[in-house]
Amino acid sequence: MTTSLSTMIRLRAIQNLTRKLFHELSDIHYRLQYHPELSPAGWYLGRGMFIENYWLHEVIQHDGQFTAEQSLFFSDACPLAQRGPRLPALKNQLDKISAQQDDNDILLMYQSEALGKNPLFENEFIENYIIQNYALLYESIFMVLYQIALKKHQVYKKNHPYKPQAPLVSQALIKDINHIKGAKYSVGGEPLLSFDNELPAHEIQLDDFFIANTPVSNGQYLLFIEEGGYGNQTLWSDAGWQWRADNNIQHPEHWQQSPQQHWYGVNHQGPFDLNINDAVYGLSHYEACAFANWAGARLPHEHEWETAARLEAIKHTAQTWEWCSNIFCPYDGYAAFPEPENKHAKFDKQHYVLKGGSQHSRPEIKRAAFRHAYLPHQRHIFAGLRLVFT
Repeated sequence: MTTSLSTMIRLRAIQNLTRKLFHELSDIHYRLQYHPELSPAGWYLGRGMFIENYWLHEVIQHDGQFTAEQSLFFSDACPLAQRGPRLPALKNQLDKISAQQDDNDILLMYQSEALGKNPLFENEFIENYIIQNYALLYESIFMVLYQIALKKHQVYKKNHPYKPQAPLVSQALIKDINHIKGAKYSVGGEPLLSFDNELPAHEIQLDDFFIANTPVSNGQYLLFIEEGGYGNQTLWSDAGWQWRADNNIQHPEHWQQSPQQHWYGVNHQGPFDLNINDAVYGLSHYEACAFANWAGARLPHEHEWETAARLEAIKHTAQTWEWCSNIFCPYDGYAAFPEPENKHAKFDKQHYVLKGGSQHSRPEIKRAAFRHAYLPHQRHIFAGLRLVFT
């Protein structure tokens, strides 16, 4: 038994792409913490290698030589502030990871008979599990890179202000919607190809609803700003209004304003002109709800979003993660796998579900059943919204 060539190619691709993100990063940027709720970029790099070694060696072969001294990469064992100082030098880390990944790839390609009989290799479950964890870490690294760019730009723009070539203008909110009829629908993932929180697949009953064909755009969100959305308390929940006031929130996380009062964005490569039709991102759940209230709409329940996506009734589902109205809870019949006591800290009745994917999401997690989850105030993520009308 051996891992298929197609799976090996996918694994090698995400390994190489993740390492490539660090080829032009300095050691200091690799290890500094740029956001209070994000680890340093280098921690996500090391965490990917740790997960790979943990499953392929410690769990499957009972060999802890690669993970025995890796408490740094156990999230619960090392506070965020301690992670950067404990990281090895960037070059040493990249060299070590590259060599170890080569060894692990050979292990997967030429599995011994005893190794291949391990149930975690059934239908290439563990290989796909590792690839999908890499995909999540890959996107987290981009979150850090955006924060690095934002911090750099705050300093640079004082003497070198950015002037958009095509200033963003507001855009009317047009109800381009699709009708989903009330009925029973199937939601949830496929065993061995999904994370445990997507399982089991089950039927749900939905009422009629109308869902926007596309996510809210930059131009539409600018209209919300121009019409005083951030200053109208009636649009916000009590918790959202308090958060907005405490943090002086006036615009999406990745937006900046030129001396001429024109809006532009900042991504991992620096400032850029915002496209009027692109999906807005960098929003908290609080902001998404306020916008939906302003628009006379609401956020979709995750089952509505998933159903519309499965019916191919919505477009552009991978431009931005889209906030849903419901909190992140286990499905009836949920069973933690592959870790028998996986506590899923996000099942705390405080995290909200997001669906879709961003421009930095890997194909391995771009599926209708995939469930992301963040706290309502978090906006460093690449999250926007889609409207539902009833």
